[in-house]
Amino acid sequence: EKRSYDIHIAPIELDGEPHAIGVFYDVTQIERLERVRQEFLSNISHELRTPLTSILAFVETLEDGAIDDKANNRRFLSTIRRNAERMHGLIADILELSLIESGNVTVDFKDVRLRELVQDVFTSLSSLASERKIELINNVEAGKRVLADPVRLEQMITNLIDNAIKFNRNTGTVSVTCERRGRRDLIAVTDTGEGILAEHQQRIFERFYRADRGRTREVGGTGLGLAIVKHLAKLHGGEVSVYSKLSEGSTFLVELPA
Repeated sequence: EKRSYDIHIAPIELDGEPHAIGVFYDVTQIERLERVRQEFLSNISHELRTPLTSILAFVETLEDGAIDDKANNRRFLSTIRRNAERMHGLIADILELSLIESGNVTVDFKDVRLRELVQDVFTSLSSLASERKIELINNVEAGKRVLADPVRLEQMITNLIDNAIKFNRNTGTVSVTCERRGRRDLIAVTDTGEGILAEHQQRIFERFYRADRGRTREVGGTGLGLAIVKHLAKLHGGEVSVYSKLSEGSTFLVELPA
């Protein structure tokens, strides 16, 4: 791995002989964090600018007389609302991720009835699934319980299922299963989408990283959902991973201590 050092060299006299002393400061991590900070600020600016530009443009159009255009004024207002909701969702995700990363979020472990929780998530996302004719399949065994914070677990599963619907094929399926493997409970969310290229699979849990930026904007994602899932899984003492093949779909796996 390439490393960076801040080097300071000064002359020194020892026993009447001239020498030089050098101090090497390893600043690799500091520089990496600075790059992450700059990328984060750049991404936030870009993500907020896009919907804000659209909002301002349509507001100006309405002010210039389109407010009286009965054929189009409601469509303009609908576009403004959609972009405002996108900004609201982005800001909410940024605040949520900030709280998690700063250590201000704790988990309250309880026995959670997983099948019922998954069914509740399916119900809340049913209209989105119906729009694209996606079938939601709950394969979690009846009576299956996992040890987790119910609110945070629902947040993780909601993000994963929401993505699985948005990035799926029309008339595809999204299924959820759970199995005990050793001392871990493995919750799997599987879709029948296009799959994810291997070079993207290790980076999709990064903030704002998108394998397909055009598609993400089309379906309305903020680019922070998987980063939130990753951090919440870590808070539980677990982890999240993805297995995917092109044209065969993807499986997101949340591993929790049993």
